[in-house]
Amino acid sequence: MRRAEYRRLDPNDETWWRNAVFYQVYVRSFADANGDGIGDLEGVRSRLGYLELLGVDALWLTPFFRSPMVDHGYDVSDPRDVDPLFGDLETVDRLVADAHQRGLRIIIDLVPNHTSDRHEWFQAAIAAAPGSPERDRYLFRDGLGFGGSRPPNNWTSTFGGPAWTRLPPSPNDAGQWYLHLFAPEQPDLNWENPEVAADLARTLRFWLDRGVDGFRIDVAHGMAKPAGLPDMPEPIRTCPGLLESGVVDPRFDADGVHDIHRMIRKVLDEYPARVAIGEIWIRDDAAFARYIRPDELHMGFNFRLLAADFDADSVRAAIEHSLLAVRDSPAPATWTISNHDAVRPVTRYGGGQVGLARARAMALVQLALPGPVYLYNGDELGLPNVELPDWALQDPVWERSGRTDRGRDGCRVPLPWEGSTAPYGFSATPGTWLPMPSNWAGITVEAQLEEPTSTLSLYRQAVELRQEHHAVTCTEVEWYGAPPGCLAFRHKGGGLVCALNASGAPVSLPPGQVLLASGPLLPGSDALPANTAVWLGE
Repeated sequence: MRRAEYRRLDPNDETWWRNAVFYQVYVRSFADANGDGIGDLEGVRSRLGYLELLGVDALWLTPFFRSPMVDHGYDVSDPRDVDPLFGDLETVDRLVADAHQRGLRIIIDLVPNHTSDRHEWFQAAIAAAPGSPERDRYLFRDGLGFGGSRPPNNWTSTFGGPAWTRLPPSPNDAGQWYLHLFAPEQPDLNWENPEVAADLARTLRFWLDRGVDGFRIDVAHGMAKPAGLPDMPEPIRTCPGLLESGVVDPRFDADGVHDIHRMIRKVLDEYPARVAIGEIWIRDDAAFARYIRPDELHMGFNFRLLAADFDADSVRAAIEHSLLAVRDSPAPATWTISNHDAVRPVTRYGGGQVGLARARAMALVQLALPGPVYLYNGDELGLPNVELPDWALQDPVWERSGRTDRGRDGCRVPLPWEGSTAPYGFSATPGTWLPMPSNWAGITVEAQLEEPTSTLSLYRQAVELRQEHHAVTCTEVEWYGAPPGCLAFRHKGGGLVCALNASGAPVSLPPGQVLLASGPLLPGSDALPANTAVWLGE
């Protein structure tokens, strides 16, 4: 097999990630090995051959730590253990070892902004008195107004509702409030308390010593809070949403966050070839650039391309700003059009066959760009968002928003592997944690694997061609003239040309040999159809 020719991990390769293709595994929805309807780590291990065949370089695993699962693992009660739902520490060790043997690296989620309310620290805090060392690990405050009946400030939760929850009064407590930028079951940590940093360093070393290759840092623009916790100029709720330039949101991007990232980087630098990437929902290029200075994060998720409309001007602006943000940094630009918090591209770009054609075109655009690319499991199959019935929704956003926001479950439905009926080989039980559609038989891995025009085949070919241009490590692109509604670029200094037709009509193909197209081209025609991208060799 092709990958065996070049895939051998060098544990000291400090630059392996700079042009890598990362594949996000939403563990609950990837593969279920024990038949309980929920994906697990052994399920991931059982499908490593598929990921090797796809050609990706590294896996990003969503949280598998001990958790009450209020926010599906992002409410962590013990960051140094595995929730029995997903396996145990030995399962992690087997998964890391097998992945490395296949030439795949593993990065895992890190959740430093908050814990679960079931974490032993928070349980100790609510049992302790105001002003105690136990409460100082979190952000407890007295309320405002008569008897402290109003929250300490006007901050809102990104999941909807206020960002404060009040404890019931007790003999030692008039009823303090605690801060949670997400669900009430996810209390924010107080990063001015040195115990918090020390505990995170312990967690980092725990997993690094077990062989993981790095971390994706959840809410990397959060954690630090401004002095005095000032009011928001106006209530904002984003889940997720790019923090706009000029918008003052004291919940995020406080200056103190950079000291936290310096601490994380200092620990990672003790281990060769390890990497950290931050989830940074910030649109301002200069603010974004501060997170990827030489002593902070290796990479930052820039979500401009994900947030861009299927429009040539919007896509070009996203690319230009993403490159501008890293221009004076050692970090490369990162590219993604999808993740577990966003509507899937097929649906986001219009749905149906038009949405699928556009999603395939954007896959070629992102994979043609210089720097790391992040794929979300299921996008290589062309999965759409699923319209789930009310009874099936589990995302806390649904209830916290007063059932006005249906949340993120639609992009988290389990993957279809094989067969003609649900659960399509995902599990031995039909009762999967989110119900699977009855019309996915034609888009399973099995149905697409040997079909040359399938979306899976397109991704496999694109990743393989990208590997052939792996030596290109530039951080700039050269733009070509293009008709209205279109764009064309290549890596500065050479390489394949990528052209996108986002207009409503065919346009002339740029010169060059067609290497790969996201949709059918008419034989003998020099036209690039609408909603199509193409790679050309010079």
